[in-house]
Amino acid sequence: MTQNQEKTISLVDQRVAGILASARAAFVEKGFDGASMQDVARKADMSVGNFYRYFPSKAAIVEALIMADIAEMEQDFAAILEHADPLLALRSAIAQRITSACCNNDSQLWAEIDAAAQRKPEIGMACARMEDAIVAHLTTLFARATGQSLSAAKQLWTAHARFLVILVKAGSSQGRDLPETDDVTRLVLRNINLTLDEISMTAQKG
Repeated sequence: MTQNQEKTISLVDQRVAGILASARAAFVEKGFDGASMQDVARKADMSVGNFYRYFPSKAAIVEALIMADIAEMEQDFAAILEHADPLLALRSAIAQRITSACCNNDSQLWAEIDAAAQRKPEIGMACARMEDAIVAHLTTLFARATGQSLSAAKQLWTAHARFLVILVKAGSSQGRDLPETDDVTRLVLRNINLTLDEISMTAQKG
C-alpha cells in the first residue's frame, strides 16, 4: 500500500468516525426511534443522499457504532490482561463503567438500541455479536486469571460471563433521577463481585 493510499484510508476513517459521532449525538438528542435518517444526516451536516452512501439504514449505523465500541473494548481488555491481578482490574473497570454510565446519556441510548433489537432482527444480530465478543474476552481473561485452559474456561465460565454482561447492562441503565438508583447499583455491583469471587476461588485453589 502506498503512502497516498494509507493517507486516503485514514481520511475516510476520520470522516466515518465524525459521522458516527454526529449520529450518536442525534440519537441521544431525539431518541433512537425518534431520530430519522434525515435528522442524523442534518446533524452530520450532510445531504440525505450523501449520508446514505455511508450508512443506508439505522441498522448499519448501529453496526458501525458496535464495531467502534468493540475496538475500544478490545484495548480495555488488553490492558486488563496485562495487569498483575486481572480479576481485580476487571472489578475496577466494571465499577467505573457502571457508575459513569449512570451519569451520562450513552446508557439511555444503548437501552433504546436494545429495545429496538427486540423488534428488528438486523439490529438484534449486531447487538448479539457485540455480546458474544465481550463473553469471549471475559472467558479469555478468566482462563488467564485461574490458570485454566481456554477450552476449560469456556466450559466453566461462559454462563458466568453472560451473567456479568446482563448485570453490567442492568447497572448501566440506572438513571440518577430515581431515589432507589444507588441501592440498585450497589446490589448489581455486589452480585458482580460475588460472581467474580466464585471465579477467583478457582484461581486460589489452583
